[in-house]
Amino acid sequence: MKRILCLIVLLQALWIPVSFAQKTSKTVIAVAGDGIHRILMKNGFDPVKYYKAFVELNRKNISRTNGLFVGRKYRLPEKVKEIPISVSEDGKSINYPLFGKKYENVNIESQHLKGAIYYLISGHGGPDPGAVAKRNGRTISEDEYAYDVTLRLARRLMANGAEVYLIIKDKNDGIRDESVLKVDYDEVNYPNKKIPRSPRLRLRQRTESVNRLFKKHGKRYQRLVVTHVDSRSKGEKIDVFFYHHKNSKKGKELANTLQDTFRKKYKQYQPNRKYTGTVESRSNLYVVRNTLPAMVYIELGNLKNIKDQRRILSAENRDALAKWIFEGLSVDFSKSK
Repeated sequence: MKRILCLIVLLQALWIPVSFAQKTSKTVIAVAGDGIHRILMKNGFDPVKYYKAFVELNRKNISRTNGLFVGRKYRLPEKVKEIPISVSEDGKSINYPLFGKKYENVNIESQHLKGAIYYLISGHGGPDPGAVAKRNGRTISEDEYAYDVTLRLARRLMANGAEVYLIIKDKNDGIRDESVLKVDYDEVNYPNKKIPRSPRLRLRQRTESVNRLFKKHGKRYQRLVVTHVDSRSKGEKIDVFFYHHKNSKKGKELANTLQDTFRKKYKQYQPNRKYTGTVESRSNLYVVRNTLPAMVYIELGNLKNIKDQRRILSAENRDALAKWIFEGLSVDFSKSK
């Protein structure tokens, strides 16, 4: 009994949303008396949980009052099944398969970030690899490296009690220590939606996912972190820099805190090299302009610059980037108390 209570307490302190979807193309025909609730229940769906998904899938065949038309076909939503979180017997670690075999066991280091919620978006994904370049004749892409840094960041946040939502996920690519990360196109958007080919629809999809979650969690401490790898001329080397929404005081404070953290780290580890990373407002970027939480948009380097490639292709450096971002986020959370 004592062990069960310990597990319940731990899960309350460190809640991690994890799910996978079983895709279905099944359609049903509405008959007399069918409404959305009725048709979902007849087909084994929880109407409370899947109502909005059904409406989104079938918007063109639904009346203004969300009624159904007899004789028309309706698509059923993807059925989402929760993956149970595996907690160690001593309550000191959790198992999170999305991090991959080597890193899936996460030791609980502290509850320093208990109460904090983070939404993490790694740039591009799915049909869009983002910036691409060549390294020793092999293709490297922005989305794979942004995703790897994001996973490493998520792992540190979870190990310290934060509630984390990975908005872009790849069930096959955990944290990887290779230099050249294989390019694939099977990333999905939270919870497990196929990422559209249209750039605007992709950005709208991830923005809507974040905003729905933000509204659900009300006035709790919530932050969005977006990671990208820039693409510029080969000769332009850049330091990590940060964007925020021009009207967000909290977003600006977050970006400045992260910049200050990186400045200190550069001074510590590269004392002979000046750090030149900047903080700017960039409200012309779709995700920056349209998401609700205070947020920071991070550019990790120039994928096409050889020196920046060394920073990004090294697993040790990617881990350092995630650690420094984590430390900056921790400082920001401490300031909010």
